[in-house]
Amino acid sequence: MKEPGSDQTTEHRRLGIACFTAGEETLMPAWICVTCGVQYPDTDRLPGGCPICEDERQYVGWHGQQWTTMAEIARGHRVVSRNEEADLVGIGVEPSFAIGQRALLVRTPHGNVLWDCISLLDEQARGQIADLGGIAAICLSHPHFYAANVEFADAFDARIFIPRADQHWIQRPSPRIELFDDDIEPVPGLTLARIGGHFDGAAVLHWPAGCDQRGALLTGDTITVVQDRDWVSFMWSFPNLIPLDQATVLEIARRVERFAFDRVYGGWWGRVVVEDGARAVRRSADRYVARLNGQRPPPQAGRYR
Repeated sequence: MKEPGSDQTTEHRRLGIACFTAGEETLMPAWICVTCGVQYPDTDRLPGGCPICEDERQYVGWHGQQWTTMAEIARGHRVVSRNEEADLVGIGVEPSFAIGQRALLVRTPHGNVLWDCISLLDEQARGQIADLGGIAAICLSHPHFYAANVEFADAFDARIFIPRADQHWIQRPSPRIELFDDDIEPVPGLTLARIGGHFDGAAVLHWPAGCDQRGALLTGDTITVVQDRDWVSFMWSFPNLIPLDQATVLEIARRVERFAFDRVYGGWWGRVVVEDGARAVRRSADRYVARLNGQRPPPQAGRYR
């Protein structure tokens, strides 16, 4: 979508998002970046750019900065949900939009927590989430997955938790946003912890009741589950392949060692370390550092460690 000109009102009407200004009906969408999927405030003109995509950890799309709206996304996409395990529901968009992540709804006796977010909330999803008990809190791993978090929070009267270290990455402010420093309990029994690395405020959510009480760690891609799902990895920029340094990777591993977990849920469908998750994080950090230092497995070693 290009910058509206004299036909701006016509284009806004096509997108179907209304408000009222100076006594007359006009249209003012909450713009969404096509490349990263993050939603911006309601304005009658396009934002000047997307700072999240202009940062070296992301990228501006090959065809330049483009914007859309939730109503426009809904024309060709829908929200889908899948049970990941008992009391854990994956929520994503089909066909894939922007970065393509899926969110996770953790159901607890003290209220449900939405881990990370997506760019579309359609009526079917709104009803399904309500039937599951709604959302008490939204916790976000890092700015690339902020998506339409305020839209979800407004729909379910939820609190939003973001590390103070990433405050300047918030693109759609809201009084629902609560900042924290290192750890916080969004609801009793869950811990949201800042671990740094990918972003200064990069965070994980520890769910002790997950994986049949053996514990689960929800990581987005602050600790990313790779194609060989016995392993995870760590990066400054995933799309631009910029690595993290040794000290930071070891610090990430150290910060999650206090949590007991057997399973790691990454940011996309199927990206799950099904068992031995805590050791997978530690051996992956050790392997990462070894490769940074030029250490390689011997030839013909097969499934190397």
